[in-house]
Amino acid sequence: MRISVQQEDFNLGDEVKAISADPKVGAVASFVGLVRDVPMTLEHYPGMTERAIGKIVGEAQSRWQVMDCAVVHRYGELEPNDQIVLVAVASGHRGDAFAACEFIMDYLKTQAPFWKKERTAEGVRWVEAKDSDEKAAERWR
Repeated sequence: MRISVQQEDFNLGDEVKAISADPKVGAVASFVGLVRDVPMTLEHYPGMTERAIGKIVGEAQSRWQVMDCAVVHRYGELEPNDQIVLVAVASGHRGDAFAACEFIMDYLKTQAPFWKKERTAEGVRWVEAKDSDEKAAERWR
């Protein structure tokens, strides 16, 4: 299990290879989120953020047959098209991998303690949570 909150970029191929080494793994589902449109700054509380992500991953493990998982979330100054988040889940079967991956991502968007600030031509603004993210997470409750 790899949970990392880091400034450095990540390599999807390396992360997938690391979680799929077990010959019993039959599926890996992954999601990579990218920064859209405008530069942004992500802030977080070290320690608290990793614990929150760990709880989300633990919940996914209790619901589905998760064999391994990698969650990498970046912070700091990010530009459009930069990778911002990775969720990759290894399982024996695709259904568990897809569901756990989507669950983790939905909960990252609504429960992980990150704060986003966008830098636009009009100035700097804090990004509020979207109703669509809350609705996506609501289906898992």
